[in-house]
Amino acid sequence: MSAPALHIKRYLITGLLAFIPVWITWVVFKFVFTLLAGVGAPLVSGIIGLIGLGAPHAAAELHRDWIVSILAFVLTVVALYLLGWLSTRVLGRRILGSIDAVLERIPLVHTIYGGVKKLMTLMRNKPGGTQRVVLIDFPSPALKSIGFVTRTFIDASGREVAAVYVPTTPNPTGGYLELVPTERLIATDWSMDQAMAFIVSGGAVGPEHLPDVEGSASQRAAPFERIAQ
Repeated sequence: MSAPALHIKRYLITGLLAFIPVWITWVVFKFVFTLLAGVGAPLVSGIIGLIGLGAPHAAAELHRDWIVSILAFVLTVVALYLLGWLSTRVLGRRILGSIDAVLERIPLVHTIYGGVKKLMTLMRNKPGGTQRVVLIDFPSPALKSIGFVTRTFIDASGREVAAVYVPTTPNPTGGYLELVPTERLIATDWSMDQAMAFIVSGGAVGPEHLPDVEGSASQRAAPFERIAQ
């Protein structure tokens, strides 16, 4: 290969390696932005419609897709902040408790809502004395994936089995649910935040050391606290 061709190849590879972190960051940000903007967009459109009753020209200027998206994103972020603040107050906890009670009485909805709420609680709070971030043999025995133990239970044969959520990269909101015998789980000392950073970054960000990926006896014998259904 000629010298100019080698230079072109080297610089292309260098440029690609420099571009990938920016691209992954953009993909994740775009996903979050689109998701949050989609939540607030109907309300923003309604507000602009009301403005149009008194100021049609101003409403026409505001009713552009990029302006609606930005306003909807900001509105949703502010609403989430206020919801978080409200949930730390006694009155807010009572209101949210009332909403929970209503949703729990709706057929089908209570199953989905209850399951997602338990998963979010698990992701937010690490139970004392229990390691939730594990490695499992997935998608084949020769490969390992990071998973989050969401609960453990006993099957008909008396064997302890764990429900493990395996998120995808770089978007951890999608993934797989695997049922794995607890003796096949490889315990780690990672926190949820460390595991999520590792997954979202494609492995570029995270702890410096991995546990024994083959799983020593002590790692595979680590205890797991059961989560009530």
